[in-house]
Amino acid sequence: MIDFHYAPTPNGWKVAIMLEECGLDYDLKPVRLHEGDQFAPDFLAISPNAKMPAILDHAPAEGFGDAPVPVFESAAILLYLAEKTGRFAPPEADRLARKDLMEWLFWQTGSQGPMGGQLSHYRNYAPEAERDYGFRRYLGEYERTMAVLENRLKDRDHILGEAYSIADMQAFPWAFIAKPLGSSLDRFPNVAEWRERLKSRPAVRRAIDLMKDGQNRGEGKRTVDNDSGTFNQNADRLLAIGRGEA
Repeated sequence: MIDFHYAPTPNGWKVAIMLEECGLDYDLKPVRLHEGDQFAPDFLAISPNAKMPAILDHAPAEGFGDAPVPVFESAAILLYLAEKTGRFAPPEADRLARKDLMEWLFWQTGSQGPMGGQLSHYRNYAPEAERDYGFRRYLGEYERTMAVLENRLKDRDHILGEAYSIADMQAFPWAFIAKPLGSSLDRFPNVAEWRERLKSRPAVRRAIDLMKDGQNRGEGKRTVDNDSGTFNQNADRLLAIGRGEA
């Protein structure tokens, strides 16, 4: 059994898709982000970055020992589950395909995901007076990543070629929400077709619908105080926890 610490966000969907595609048994552990569940000591023991998704595998594969194995960061979790199941990733012996997989996982975690996350902030949460420049900047950066993906998907059904893989699962969620981010896939027909292809998969639909009506959906826009003290609170909180003061 796998404990799956989750909230219905693009990053949470990545791991939910893999769990559903593999048919793995998991115990859903909702992370109520607005209530600070991510700072609970038990959660920090699994995810020291105080972010979800994270898993705790109570039946790890051979070589990991007998104790439950914690894994945090979505790409690391996808790789761990691919190695555990032998599914949705090129075999270790196929060095070239494995290299491609690593490149596109790193691309998503270093480019598409962060740009999408910043765009979401300026689209949905930033104070209106501060919104315009940040929104325009990160819309441009997000759409630049869509152009990279558009070129990659030319003459390919999936990121690694014909085979559907964790590289697709990693990149799909931030393309799935292009319209709510204020973007459009009209200029990126290969991405749009790939998005529809993945969206039609039953496991993907189940993952997207997981906790669909939960506390992290349907709450409308939320603003934050544009003050450096507010933005430093999470860092201060983590430092206090590390010192045993919280």
